[in-house]
Amino acid sequence: MRWLVGWSSIAASFGTVGAVGHHGEGRTVHPVGSQLLWGDPDPLWAVGDWRPDEIRVVTVATPEGAPTTRLAVLGCCGATDEQLRVGLLAARGGALRHLTAWPGSYTAVVQIGRRITVAGDLAGARPVFHTPWANGTAYATAALPLADLIEAQLDIGHLAALLACPETPEALGDGTPYAGVKRIPPGHALILREGSREITGYEAVASLAVAAPQADPVSAVEGVRDALVEAVRARLTAPRHAPETLPPDPGPVPGMGPAERRAARGAPVPGIGADLSGGSASATLALLASGLPGLPGTVLGHGTGAGERLLAVTFNDLSAQGREDEMERARAIAANPRLHHVVVAAGEEALPYASLESGPLTDEPAPSLVVAERHRRRLSAGSADHFVGHGARQVLDAHPARLADLLMDRRRRHLLRPVAALARAEGPTTHSLFVPLAVYRAARRLARTSYRTGLETAASLLPDANRDAPDLDTPADASLASLAWSRPGPAARWLTGEALAEVSVRLQEAALRPAFVQRPGEARARAALARHAADQRILEQAAEIRSQRLHAPYLDNQVVRAARALPESLRVQPGARAAILRRVLAGAGIHDLPPGWGTPSQATSTAAGRIGLRTALPELIALFDAPLLADAGLVEARVVRRALRAASEGEPLPLDGLAELASTELWLRRLVTRRGTCWTGTAAPRQRAVAGGVVPARRTLQP
Repeated sequence: MRWLVGWSSIAASFGTVGAVGHHGEGRTVHPVGSQLLWGDPDPLWAVGDWRPDEIRVVTVATPEGAPTTRLAVLGCCGATDEQLRVGLLAARGGALRHLTAWPGSYTAVVQIGRRITVAGDLAGARPVFHTPWANGTAYATAALPLADLIEAQLDIGHLAALLACPETPEALGDGTPYAGVKRIPPGHALILREGSREITGYEAVASLAVAAPQADPVSAVEGVRDALVEAVRARLTAPRHAPETLPPDPGPVPGMGPAERRAARGAPVPGIGADLSGGSASATLALLASGLPGLPGTVLGHGTGAGERLLAVTFNDLSAQGREDEMERARAIAANPRLHHVVVAAGEEALPYASLESGPLTDEPAPSLVVAERHRRRLSAGSADHFVGHGARQVLDAHPARLADLLMDRRRRHLLRPVAALARAEGPTTHSLFVPLAVYRAARRLARTSYRTGLETAASLLPDANRDAPDLDTPADASLASLAWSRPGPAARWLTGEALAEVSVRLQEAALRPAFVQRPGEARARAALARHAADQRILEQAAEIRSQRLHAPYLDNQVVRAARALPESLRVQPGARAAILRRVLAGAGIHDLPPGWGTPSQATSTAAGRIGLRTALPELIALFDAPLLADAGLVEARVVRRALRAASEGEPLPLDGLAELASTELWLRRLVTRRGTCWTGTAAPRQRAVAGGVVPARRTLQP
């Protein structure tokens, strides 16, 4: 786990750099295992196993007596030193957007005198957190260290909102699972001036009253292509790193080759690699990374290195059926001579919910915790720098609520193809005949519903979510449920009435607060992207392999920004993501794609989840025998146990909701049993987050 942390205080100075991090009365505090980037009066540290090239500090020469002007960029950034200096000068004048326009995934921190600016990303994969501390404000890219710093208790209300409405920012607010630790929204920056804090957005805001001019589809797709190419190139041109020294190879093992033995020891393969699932997102990254021209040190300017092939890893789940076509597409793509194909086969040991007793404590809970072992087995065969296609669906696809945006712009004819596709997905049934009309009515209703009315309606319906939860069996049902300003999450049906009522109050309060209102489709799409990016961040922590870096270019700022320029009429068409990525590859000179490329494969992951739940049912029942979630008043243990048994027997219950409950309970248990703290020094906190090591009762958190 890697993070940065710093703070800004009202005090003119805390002392010397050698005694950085004073906390009053001459005492010191600093993070464990930290690297000081700059010192008092507003120090900044990098904590964790950062690579040397992942930390860049640029200082602009200023006249004697002028305020210090410097920029720290942490992560993978494709900007040159000169571009960083230009961005620093632009940020000094207030143009914060320049700090987010470079290729790659990174966090930028600017210090101009006593003013500190920390820019978050657009997707939410690199969030920024802050909390009041020591007559000032502390900030970090992880919430747990700040919770340790202020000895925070759990915010049970936030956990309830996270389970009840995970894709509703109005319910989640700016909170975190730790009381007192706040998060800045995606697309915003945190500005600190001698302890005072301000949160400001750096993206241009479109008007709700006047429709934005529609971009040309051809130029918009070209923008996505250029952004993806630059995102991949930023990773390929970065310095290469060999894995750190691990236990020696035990020698030949029957049935295991060198790659399998290396994976068993937990070491990634040196070089560049990528997922190759057979889907369009990962295949696009693998083909781009293996064929980008002009890279230094390559033969004829092609490939990933001199004589080096890109390692393409395909995960073959032997316990789930229906992946034959996907595996065939992966093998066809891997026939490219610039790819070295490795198939990781796994059975029950890699199913969802496997090895729940192992795994690190992550910064926050997320549904990906129950599939961490599944991903870890795949990534252990990967490279030191490994591309993953996560986020492509949320960035490129159209959220169903965008149909309402089209109606607001009077573009009714663009609804014909997506509505017809939903009717075909229903199959030749009587119900499918009414799908087009039902979808059109729901989209029109959403387009005519104001933001405040939509939230108030959602708040009034939420307390009954545990009794009237619908079963979303078909794509049409899911799309109809998504055509609303807010809807309950899949785990809401198992929450207690008290928990749902508290989240309902949050929605009612949010409806009364003045806020800038986006179009419903755009707002829902951004919320879904933020939710997925947060889950991806936690997955990287849960499935982390030492010396390995996961790269998700679809979540980069410039890719998200380019995708938002795509016309809505192009997004809502069936198969839009595959068509866009096909044109991206064609623009990069790659035309030969296997038949069926881009075919959705969500059904196989659902089948694997059901098999994994059935296999791990005894462990899950034991997990919810005396759950901490029940102690906090969020669920009733017997209700969850009954739902687990019913789902394992094939009852059509939302598996995502059960995964969220299991992940949250698992995270709580890991949190309360942890040892140690993130801080050291004479003034270090005496207690870690969740003081006393127990989940507080719900009544103790009421004002």
